[in-house]
Amino acid sequence: MFNKKTIRDVDVKGKKVLVRVDFNVPTKDGKVGDDTRIRAAMPTIQYLLDHGAAVILCSHLGRPKSGPDPKFSLKPVADKLAQLMGKPVAFAEDCVGPIAESAAKNLKPGQMLVLENTRFHPEEEKNDLDLAKKMASLADVYVDDAFGSAHRAHSSTEGVARFLPGVAGLLMEKEIKYLGQAIDDPKRPFVAILGGAKISDKIGVIKNLLNKADVILIGGGMANTFLAAKGLAMGDSLVEAEALETAKELLATGSNKLHLPVDMVMADKFDAEAQLKTVPTGNVPAGWRVLDIGPKTVEAFGKLIADAGTVVWNGPMGVFEFPRFAEGTYGVAKAVAASKAVSVVGGGDSVAAIQQSGLADKITHISTGGGASLEMLEGLVLPGLAALQDK
Repeated sequence: MFNKKTIRDVDVKGKKVLVRVDFNVPTKDGKVGDDTRIRAAMPTIQYLLDHGAAVILCSHLGRPKSGPDPKFSLKPVADKLAQLMGKPVAFAEDCVGPIAESAAKNLKPGQMLVLENTRFHPEEEKNDLDLAKKMASLADVYVDDAFGSAHRAHSSTEGVARFLPGVAGLLMEKEIKYLGQAIDDPKRPFVAILGGAKISDKIGVIKNLLNKADVILIGGGMANTFLAAKGLAMGDSLVEAEALETAKELLATGSNKLHLPVDMVMADKFDAEAQLKTVPTGNVPAGWRVLDIGPKTVEAFGKLIADAGTVVWNGPMGVFEFPRFAEGTYGVAKAVAASKAVSVVGGGDSVAAIQQSGLADKITHISTGGGASLEMLEGLVLPGLAALQDK
């Protein structure tokens, strides 16, 4: 299934290895908030250290507007990595140029170096090959372990692999194996759960999954657009007017596979403290809006999830950031955790729901990439993966 070379297929002893990691983690006041993505990269880093490599790590962090911005520095991430690994981690205040070159040159086997944010160079997002060549000049081998950025063709994800032999890290391999198998060779029944605000973000995903999945459960704001396409009045709910025709077409082709909410939680305003009512799915009065799926929907979805062989979940079932409208998402999280299915969860809010409900250890695989996992569900080729050497 996975046909790319990995770090196990190359000899890294005595070599400098440039690893593209996904260290795009929340930081505040010089401290890392959630270190999940740093921990996810550690098996690859440890393997390379154990096999005698000098490890140079590069990543982006956030969306700096124009050049360097201290609030997007990777220095706090380097400090956190040192703490987690229990070893010193050097830091270079640039990812190319004299500072990076000197730090890389002085790095010995068994040592680690974190380069400053690749997006401090605006050329990074343009996949500028001159920038890629400069990054590549720091090392002998390139490893892409940043699944969360594999759907982007940037200098550090795709460009570098044109100048150095490129292989996959252990996290990249694991992500592609679990997601790839779930889509292409699932244990059946294959149940896909899709949430989030917009259908337009997931049209390609739904079309691809209609050919692959046995059941598709729809929640979140996207369900409103489907319900509106069926002719129901949705009051002040979020409905994508420009996606109504697409929703009608999807319902016409996939009505036997698409399952919509049977009840819903409405609120009189978009507010954590709004007045709420749980009602059967139907016309929503003016001034009210749907903010979550109801308990009967959780129960109906739960039965389908309980019988599944494979479950893939991307996107929350309601306005998850308001605790009173997070019940639907938590209910689905519990059902996925309780099922015996191979379960793959991707996308920030679905992952947050699993982690906050203490169910992470009951999930087969929690993906570190929202956008990348969506593009895989859509059947698209990921540029960062395509650039690596075939086995």
